[in-house]
Amino acid sequence: MDIKRTVLWVVFSFSLLLLWDGWMRHNGHQSMFFPSANQTQEQAANPAAPVASPSGSPVPQAGTSAPAAVPADASAAPAGKGETITITTDVVKADIDTLGGELKRLELLKQRDVVDPSKNLVLFDSGATHTYLAETGLIGGAFPNHKSLFTAKPGVRTLDNGNEVQLVLEAEQGGVKLTKTYTFKRDSYLIDLKHTVTNDSGAAINPSLYLQLLRDGNKPGGESHFYSTFTGPAVYTDASKFQKMTFEKIEEGKAEHATKADNGWIALVQHYFVSAFIPPQQAPRDIFTKKVATNLYAVGTILPLGTVAPGASVTMDAHLYSGPQESKVLEATAPGLELVKDYGWLTLIAKPIFWLMTHIHALVGNWGWTIILLTVLIKLIFFPLSAASYRSMAKMKAVSPRMQAIRERHKGDPQAMNREMMAMYKTEKINPLGGCLPIAIQIPVFISLYWVLLASVEMRGAPWLGWIHDLTAPDTLFGTIPYFNMPVGLLPIIMAGSMFLQTKLNPTPPDPVQAKVMMFMPLVFSFMFFFFPSGLVLYWVTNNILSIAQQWVITKNIEKGKTK
Repeated sequence: MDIKRTVLWVVFSFSLLLLWDGWMRHNGHQSMFFPSANQTQEQAANPAAPVASPSGSPVPQAGTSAPAAVPADASAAPAGKGETITITTDVVKADIDTLGGELKRLELLKQRDVVDPSKNLVLFDSGATHTYLAETGLIGGAFPNHKSLFTAKPGVRTLDNGNEVQLVLEAEQGGVKLTKTYTFKRDSYLIDLKHTVTNDSGAAINPSLYLQLLRDGNKPGGESHFYSTFTGPAVYTDASKFQKMTFEKIEEGKAEHATKADNGWIALVQHYFVSAFIPPQQAPRDIFTKKVATNLYAVGTILPLGTVAPGASVTMDAHLYSGPQESKVLEATAPGLELVKDYGWLTLIAKPIFWLMTHIHALVGNWGWTIILLTVLIKLIFFPLSAASYRSMAKMKAVSPRMQAIRERHKGDPQAMNREMMAMYKTEKINPLGGCLPIAIQIPVFISLYWVLLASVEMRGAPWLGWIHDLTAPDTLFGTIPYFNMPVGLLPIIMAGSMFLQTKLNPTPPDPVQAKVMMFMPLVFSFMFFFFPSGLVLYWVTNNILSIAQQWVITKNIEKGKTK
């Protein structure tokens, strides 16, 4: 039991440390644990800054993991002023600039903004406070790139009764014409992007196509300060598998990832959402990451198109997925793309848990009840282990007066105290570790479930009942304390009450200081859980209530057995 109290004391101390660290990050100070949680808020002076010189010669840059040829230089003057073409489907609203043909704004029509729920989420943007762009073009000569002025062919811009809408852009430079064709489809976040190069220059050319994603290094708005989620580039190849890297590593020139392949994809990942360029399989390519400007980073791929004879043309098809990290959609889009959904280091356990949740949700149709039913199911699976733990704690509580008497009797003789304690344990058939080990076995499952609830965009904006309108947002039934920006909800209060009841059912620590710590723990945890997603709190409340019921029954049965 002393070991268990020590463990609880360590957990409590670490919780206080995390709470202090969260407060420090909230106030703009350096984190002790998550140095990448708050990136600098400086924005690039030129948010559309490209990656190399117009001639295709390499430009040394800090943080480059690029091959010899990289996209056009920021110093290249734009060819003119473009216009914005807006394409609207049932799920996205995309703004594409004819200057460079870049995708400069992408609004997800079925996802709400976490900071302002009255607005849709804007993923791609080129505003003053956020830069997130998709750029493509040619290198290997004086060819059209994402600084060239394109001409948009007339056509339908809104998906009405059809199943797809296209935007065709054309640019010509030195007799080399590049045609970009964006194809948006109904009920899909996958954009088809075709590049056709036509050589009318009178000489053979050897162009390469680049596809790159640019983003500032800032965390998405509205992220909680009490847990950290990944934001940054990722690369996948069959040989090297899934590799993600922080913006700090790119800044330092220490980003490690595959640089050559003939398969895979490159992506930018953030909580709940991902954008990924997916070139065709079996097409050789170079892969790069680099710092482009202050607080602006790029991840991209370069695909040689081979020799194009005069009068000939070549076409390269690719895809751009930009949307929520829905597991089924990601699995069907590209090999390995589902790995961007981060379940932490317990993925092997977390994935089956999410699979089970999807099947429960298919039956009940509500993610809140899904969480509750899943918690009940997990409690049933671990019933024998938790029952053994509660029986051990109940027995320890029953003999706690005798334990206290032994401590008092042998204050100055620890060896005699331990001998008498062990004799009592043997007589009463108590295992002093019995309350710890069964719980320790369950910890990986509980942590896995935590990551499942934290990572699943399927629950973003999903209601439970009554006042819970979004299981991924904090419970705010009683509003928010303005000065601390602290949400106050009912579920964290219920959780605090359930934790208080559990401390009453457990043996009282003989040390008065430890006893007071155990009494204050529910308050500390409830304060932390005010900031947590309501789905996570709902899980803990359900788990606590079930644990209290199980522990109360076991304790009463043991007490009845003692009185007979």
